[in-house]
Amino acid sequence: MLAFEATAHINATKEQVWQVLVDGAGWSTWDSGVDGVDGSIAPGEKLRIRSAVAPGRTFPVKVTQFAAADRLVFTGGMPLGLFRGERTYTLSDDGAGTAFHMREEYTGPMAGAIGKSIPDLNPSFVQFANGLKSRVESGS
Repeated sequence: MLAFEATAHINATKEQVWQVLVDGAGWSTWDSGVDGVDGSIAPGEKLRIRSAVAPGRTFPVKVTQFAAADRLVFTGGMPLGLFRGERTYTLSDDGAGTAFHMREEYTGPMAGAIGKSIPDLNPSFVQFANGLKSRVESGS
């Protein structure tokens, strides 16, 4: 299984982090790796994410889990489960703020072949986590 992940400790409540995380329209203002998010991050909604990692390409995903201030999951891929990507954002109270964790896993019969063409996304995940941390902690 191919997976990428990043974590960050954020000096804020889970609710404060969640508020920024679910404002997809604002992502490109604090994460230079996101060119834009079209759609609303809400239960069952479909989004189109544009990323600097793949210029000119749009990634369609669906919000498949939405547990306010705890867990957010985007799922996308090919028909019949041939290739599936699932990105999970998790927030937990760590006693001194919020522990933020994001992970993306790829599964399905074509994951091995398609995975060879996917660049190392860990740096962009770290950039996202650090950008979220900076944006939330700045209060702007």
